[in-house]
Amino acid sequence: MTTAEVRAAFPVLERLAYLNAGTFGPLARPTVDAVRSWEERDLEQGRFGPSYMDAMRELRDGVRGLVARLVGVDPSRVALTTSTTNGCNIVLQGLGLEPADEVVTTDCEHFGLLGALHASGARVRVAAVRGLPVEHAFEAIVREVGPRTRLVALSHVSFLTGNLLPVEELKASVRVPVLVDGAQSVGAIPVDAAPFDYYTVSGQKWLCGPDATGALVVAEPDSLRVTAPSYFSQTRYELDGAFEPRPDAGRFDAGWIPPAALAGWEAALDSAPDWRFARAREVADLCRRLVAGRHEVVTAPSQGTLVTFRPDAEAGEVVARLAAKGVVVRELPGTGWVRASCGYWNDEGDLERLLAWS
Repeated sequence: MTTAEVRAAFPVLERLAYLNAGTFGPLARPTVDAVRSWEERDLEQGRFGPSYMDAMRELRDGVRGLVARLVGVDPSRVALTTSTTNGCNIVLQGLGLEPADEVVTTDCEHFGLLGALHASGARVRVAAVRGLPVEHAFEAIVREVGPRTRLVALSHVSFLTGNLLPVEELKASVRVPVLVDGAQSVGAIPVDAAPFDYYTVSGQKWLCGPDATGALVVAEPDSLRVTAPSYFSQTRYELDGAFEPRPDAGRFDAGWIPPAALAGWEAALDSAPDWRFARAREVADLCRRLVAGRHEVVTAPSQGTLVTFRPDAEAGEVVARLAAKGVVVRELPGTGWVRASCGYWNDEGDLERLLAWS
């Protein structure tokens, strides 16, 4: 599959320089076709009976297997969720933290993680890494780890700075579980989730899936309580509500994720080209070089696929001006920064349009 063929599968690229997969990835025709096909099936055949439930379960297992293969784990370690936020809450509520416990994070995190941390009941310690060179982040985070630390939780790629955080080094060094927010990594860069205790996956961002799709990798299911059981959490239940949880990470599956959304996500996972990571890296590197010629770039060289920069005008105004010219990027509120998300579907023409305003 060539770059031109890939771009042709994303109709939005005919009109827009779409540089916003860090929020929502573009939808491809095969993805939407799969959604429509399932909904047409429901329309014509109804939603009932053993055959319908069997088909739905087969779909869930198929998506689980594709996600597992993508991040290098066995399918038994994958729970299906509705978002990264959903995955973070599963972990933080399942750990049963108390006020005397501490969790360590950074000042580069999304509320999807931060909200779950603050709602957990534990004390949140925040490592100030946003203004540090990337090579100093590890030391800053480790300094916050102490005898009461029950969890280290951070992004693989910061949604703010676009920089990689030292998740591998932390997992090898600290003696507490590590939760990785993979919203800006899975589908954007190669990911091996196997070493981590918990790793979240966002379906609608770099994986270009429909809304309400995601996953959570859990190394040891017994390390978490099931605090929000769904019908899919159990292998057997009694009429009084007592149930036997599934032996694997499926015990944390969210409830009724729309089968049409799962069908679309399955199509998106199936259709991504093998060369996507190399191409996305190439586009991001070029974007950073081009932007650095005109603006202050926040993202260090050779990081993820986000490029964050400080424009020479008010960030919201810049984003609005670009949108009017058919270029989709994101303002990062409270920072004065603008963020461009570089995917394998982007080309040099998209980057030229990004810079044409300045």
